[in-house]
Amino acid sequence: MMITLQLFGRFREFSPNPEIALEFPGIATVGEFRVAFDAWAQANWPGYRPALLETAAIATDSTFLRANSPLPADGRIAVLPPVSGG
Repeated sequence: MMITLQLFGRFREFSPNPEIALEFPGIATVGEFRVAFDAWAQANWPGYRPALLETAAIATDSTFLRANSPLPADGRIAVLPPVSGG
């Protein structure tokens, strides 16, 4: 599946673009996306740590998705790391 992934927060440190397109054949759920994307990020982003994705939310423009949620038909999702501040 072709995924158009919007990057936010710390994920923006790894890409000069706020959005990247990735092809992950055979994935259908958010849980499968997490596994595939984690492997891709470890191979392509020096300094990336899996803990960042483990604590991040995956969402569409209007909904947070769970691990067993199907990926949207248009393949557009966002990865939202946890936010902290004071």
